[in-house]
Amino acid sequence: MIEFIHSEIQFFILCLTTFFTLINPIGMAPFLLVMTERFSKQEKINIAWKGSLTAFITLIIFSMLGSLIFNFFGITIEAFQIMGGILFFRSGLLMLESKIGRSRTTPAEQDESLESDDIAISPIGIPLIAGPGAITASMLLSSQTPQFYSYGTLGLSIFLVLTVVYLILRNGGLIMKALGTTGMRIIQRLMGLILMVIAIQFIINGILSLITPLISPSL
Repeated sequence: MIEFIHSEIQFFILCLTTFFTLINPIGMAPFLLVMTERFSKQEKINIAWKGSLTAFITLIIFSMLGSLIFNFFGITIEAFQIMGGILFFRSGLLMLESKIGRSRTTPAEQDESLESDDIAISPIGIPLIAGPGAITASMLLSSQTPQFYSYGTLGLSIFLVLTVVYLILRNGGLIMKALGTTGMRIIQRLMGLILMVIAIQFIINGILSLITPLISPSL
């Protein structure tokens, strides 16, 4: 019994630290705040919930069925990295150009609130929160589960990390109020530039992973 508890605690710490490092909820906070800056308080709460839930479901599915899904559709991690990089670049470009919507006052403009659902699922849920690194980690950690019931430990670690992400998104208004409009605009452009650089690096990593095995034999 003691060995079981010790084993599960070790696995839980491994999972928690891995996901916390890869998802990095503290580091991504500026991105999340800027991307949701134009939405109302209620919309931000909805985005926080749907984005976190999307990421949670995604990571749980890939931890259980990731290898089967990738093999069935012939998808590689490299392809996922490149796709994530493209989505990151698009979001970063919009942030850099400061394309922030104004308040929606007419019925037609109110219909645009549907955009909050889109942004909650992608790019916030996937791939900003549940990115290639986190998805890969969920697949690798699921293959290292000490026992079958250790999947519950893996799921709990994912849940706890995404709870932190949810709280950051939900309470982003307090941080925004402290920074002010000018501060948010400055951070928006800086984060947009950084996000575009990250996007390019994602794409480069994906391409290098694909071509390196082809080049190596000839060296």
